[in-house]
Order: sequence, then C-alpha cells, then structure tokens
Amino acid sequence: MLELKKITKVYEVAGINQKALNKIDIKFRKNEFVSILGQSGSGKTTMLNIIGGLDQYSSGDLIINGTSTKKYTDRDWDTYRNHRVGFVFQSYNLIPHQTALQNVELALTLSGIGKEERRKRSIAVLKKVGLESQINKKPNQMSGGQMQRIAIARALINNPDILLADEPTGALDSETSIQIMDLLKEIANEKLVIMVTHNPDLANEYSNRIIKILDGKIIDDTNPYDGKEDENSVETGKKTSMSFKTALALSLNNLMTKKGRTILTAFAGSIGIIGIALILSLSNGFKVEIDNFEKKSLSKAPIIITTQSMTMDEAMIDDMNNNELKKYPDTKEVYVKENELNMMVHQNVITESYVEYLEKMDMSNLSGIAYERGTNLIVVNKDYKDNYNLVSALNMGLAPWTLLPSNPNETDGVIDNMYDVLVGTINEDEPGLIIQVDIKNQIYDTDLKVLGLENKESVTFEDIMNQEIKIILNDDYYIQMGDIFYPNQKLEQLYNSENSITVKVQA
Repeated sequence: MLELKKITKVYEVAGINQKALNKIDIKFRKNEFVSILGQSGSGKTTMLNIIGGLDQYSSGDLIINGTSTKKYTDRDWDTYRNHRVGFVFQSYNLIPHQTALQNVELALTLSGIGKEERRKRSIAVLKKVGLESQINKKPNQMSGGQMQRIAIARALINNPDILLADEPTGALDSETSIQIMDLLKEIANEKLVIMVTHNPDLANEYSNRIIKILDGKIIDDTNPYDGKEDENSVETGKKTSMSFKTALALSLNNLMTKKGRTILTAFAGSIGIIGIALILSLSNGFKVEIDNFEKKSLSKAPIIITTQSMTMDEAMIDDMNNNELKKYPDTKEVYVKENELNMMVHQNVITESYVEYLEKMDMSNLSGIAYERGTNLIVVNKDYKDNYNLVSALNMGLAPWTLLPSNPNETDGVIDNMYDVLVGTINEDEPGLIIQVDIKNQIYDTDLKVLGLENKESVTFEDIMNQEIKIILNDDYYIQMGDIFYPNQKLEQLYNSENSITVKVQA
C-alpha cells in the first residue's frame, strides 16, 4: 500500500548540506499501528511529513498503491492530502472561533460535499470519538483531550487510508493520553496509523510495530513487512475544490467573529484609499488651475504677431547713444548714426508659407489661432431716436471673440471656458456682433455709440439684442465728381440700400 524506496532528504543550511533522511527503505501494511521512535533531529518528523505530502523528498520515490509520486503535480499532492491522509498534531490546530462541528466540517469543504451531507458525516465521526454532546462548543470551552479528539475526528472525516500523528499525547496528561491512544489503536484496526513519539512506553503498549530511527537511517524494525501480500487498492480521490458559496460563507463567518479587527483593518484601509484619492484630486485640481490660469492669461494678453513690431533693449540703447564717441567733441566733423525709429521698428514679412506653418502646428499646445485683418469699414447705424449716424473708421478686425477662437482639439475652447453667454447664442460660423461686458455688466460708451444707444439713460439686454448696423460698400459711399470722390451724406439712403450688409447682435 505505502512504500518509501531509498528516500533521501537533504536540507541546505548556511551553505552546508544536511541529510535528514538517508536512503530510507520501508513498506507499510494496509492497517497497522506503527510507532516511530528516535531522538530529536533523528529524522522521524521529516519522514512523517514526506509520507503526508507536506515535504518533498530529494531523491528516491514514495509509492502509493503501486503508483510512483515522482511526477505528482501540486494539484495531485493536494488531492492526496485531502483524500488519502489524515493529520493529528500535538498543538491540535483548531480554529478558535468555530465550534467542534464546524472545525470537523471544514475538512469536507474542499471535497465539494453539500452542507447537509457535511453535517451528517461530521456528527457521525464526532460520535465515533465520543464528542456527540460537545458539537456546539468552541475549543476554548473544552479540555485538551477533547480538543485532540476533535483533531482526530477532523483527520478521519474524509475516511483516509493513512492517519499520521505527530506526538498526539505530548500536551496531555497521563489519563487523557491513554484515552487518545486507545482511540488510535481502535482506528488502526481499519487504517494505517503512523505515530511519531518520544515515549517508548506508549509505543510498546499500543503499537504492533516499532521503527527506530537514528541519524536519518532506520536502525530497527520490530515487525518488518516485505510487501508480498497483495494489499494494493485502486487509488481514488477526486480533485479538491471549494464552491464559491462555501468560500464566501467561510470568509463572512471569519470576518463576523473578528469584528474589531475587521473594523480596524477596514478603517486603516479606508484612510489609505482616501489619502490616495485626496492626492490624486489635489494633483488633478492643481493641473486644472494651472490650465485655467494659462487660458485666462492668454485671453487677456495673447501672443500677437504683426507686420510691424517695436524692439527696445539695452544693446539697442547703447548703439543709439554710441558710447565710443565723446560728448561735445572738439573736432570739426560730424558722425553718421542710424535713425532710432528704423532701429526700433522691425518689419515682419508674413508669407503664405508662414501661414501654412502656423496651421500645421500641434493644436494641443495652443489655445487657438485667429487672423486679424485691419480693414476700416464704413458703418451706419440707426439710433433709438430714429436718427441715422455714420460710425467712421471702425476697425472691425479686432474683437476678443476672434482673437482666441475655440481649439478644435478641445471639448470646451477658450471662449467657452473664459466667458458666460448671458443672452443669445454664439454662432462662430455666421457673421454677427458679440458684445462683451465685464463682471459688473459694464460696457464702453464707444461701443454703445456704434450700436446707436449713445446717451440713453438705461440700456437693457433687450435694447442691445434688437440693434443692428449696416456696412456700406465703398462704391455706394463715395460719389465721383470729376476727378474727386466725395462721401455720400444721405445716410438714410445708404442704410436702406439693398447693397448694404446687415450685421445684427447674435440672438
């Protein structure tokens, strides 16, 4: 059934190889009570761990029912531990916040067994170990012997072929130890029980086979087995798995039994999450404010490239003063210097290729591009008193709505971000007037004069929205008399002419 074939286990400690087991050869019967005796460090616990699949051997082979474990995967070892082996430890390893029944049921959760079946089987095995009346008690309400019985019941719940016990009576008194040993001996009638102990008296009294180990080697075996009897059984055991519902229920139960720690952990985690959220919010808010500051700055002072620019720096002032010459010289000659105006005024030649260069610029780095053409338009308006007025030399090419238009790469452009539309709708695709007021709804008197609302005591939004102006063509405005052109003074006729262009405040 179970065979260790030349099993060697080597541990590397501080660069030194230490052999815990040295070519162990041994076979076990299907059902017997085997005690392993040996001094501390002799290798008996290492041998038990290798049999239970808790530790891997360095060389050799562990054969289970005639099957080698050399090619076992992690999942195969999980299946072996869950279905073929039961473990009983000196320290019990019970979950303190669960009852005896829940501790035993826990071993069945990975087997995919339903809740009702788990409960039925757990009660049966607890009854077998004499704890039927204690199923609803928690470990801290029981004695050491009762807790060890729970551990044995948990080890038996999956009906394993092998029961491994590591010093099962080490933490118990003499009377309780006898009860546990009687129970293990009874179990050995049906299963293979392998116990590691330091107590030779217990081994001699209860075991039918004693194996002594020294320095990783077997030095004595009181009832060796040659394996000639055909005791191999078909290896069974389905893959370990736990349903999502069971895992969730166990997690919730664990959280609810440790409410204080759960609350503190959640609170500490919340502080961390809130801190990260605040940092990200501040970072994003700072970036937004910087972007808004840049847009506001550009809306008030955009970068303007004109055909002419003025330059005045320290070097230019030195050239103008010509510091190399003396003041009030005695010589009878004059010196030539360049006109200061020519030095300060720089002429920019704006070509079509330069305009194409501007239009190919990365718009993600710009708030917008606008073109200004300084054309003086002839404008006639009709004021609120029905008088016709000439607005002379009105430069319509310079207006804040056209200096910084919306950037097509942005969801909201400079105009949308910097200004609020109080009345009407802005349509940049249609010609029209857009009136800008400040934060106090103030407007320049010259703008009201253009609209024909000069000297009006109060001006409402409705007054402004109803106003319109007429742009007069030069051919209509100038009248030729001989070789001289005179302005046409018939403003009403010009205003109502079919050739005039009507421009209204956008509504």
